[in-house]
Amino acid sequence: MLKHLTDKILNENYRITKQEALLLVNEDLKELSFYAEKIKEKFCGKNFDICSIINGKSGKCSENCKFCAQSAHYKTNIKEYPLQDTESILKEAEYNAGKKVKRFAVVTSGRALNGEEIDNICTTYKKIKSNCKIKLCASMGLLSYEQFLKLKQSGVTRYHCNLETSRSFFPNICTTHTYDDKINTIKTAQKAGLEICSGGIFGLGENFYDRIDMFFDLAELKVKSVPINILNPVKGTPFENNKILPQEEINKTAALARFILPDVFIRLAGGRILFKDKGVSMFSCGANAVITGNMLTTKGNLITEDLKILETLGYASL
Repeated sequence: MLKHLTDKILNENYRITKQEALLLVNEDLKELSFYAEKIKEKFCGKNFDICSIINGKSGKCSENCKFCAQSAHYKTNIKEYPLQDTESILKEAEYNAGKKVKRFAVVTSGRALNGEEIDNICTTYKKIKSNCKIKLCASMGLLSYEQFLKLKQSGVTRYHCNLETSRSFFPNICTTHTYDDKINTIKTAQKAGLEICSGGIFGLGENFYDRIDMFFDLAELKVKSVPINILNPVKGTPFENNKILPQEEINKTAALARFILPDVFIRLAGGRILFKDKGVSMFSCGANAVITGNMLTTKGNLITEDLKILETLGYASL
């Protein structure tokens, strides 16, 4: 079945069904990864997308996402601060551009930025655009069409808004906003002319059906980038005692994503430090993108180390 499906994807631009994707869950990881790599090579070649992020505004978030250290609903003892000033963010962008990182995103806590904050961050983006050769991304919650237009006009080309999990499982992780709020935000950003980066966090208590269900929603939304995050349980959150998923399960999740989303960037994101190889084996299971450097409230992998890995694997950074 694996070879048959792969041949149809490669030669007929076939898109697998949800039923076929569920059957793939039972396939051997080595075989599944082999064919996922064939699909990646066909649709993406050796292109690799490497990005970095900065926590532009930290903590005191009104939303109750059970995995998040920045929610005001939980006591996690993280560092809290308002929207960072232009010079601080510019300095970080310049550092990343100097390290040959190709994308840079400002990520902010909260349901959405207010009008003054949007104006301030747009000023920052314009300054980065005029000073750095780096593509600009943003992750700022459930914004309006007018706010997305301002971001687009300031130089932002891609917007990040994770679905996190499947529609059916979503109420188990958050009740202050809905799955449809996420979907509507993505569609509104697209209407404003922005590409979309959207994925999920795995280890929340969901199963493979939930992950596959989410991947099909992402395919329907025609996203460009799909982050694969592994839950790093944070003390003080409702998920602090969740078990860390085995790396083999995450690798299989990445391979399944490649079958469902043959031509997108499947991005190793948060939680990679939980694994001995920092998640590098995912790049042999269909993944072809990474968030490098530190995450929002947890440590990531060194930029220099990631660039060396990409060179060793023969990837070409976009």
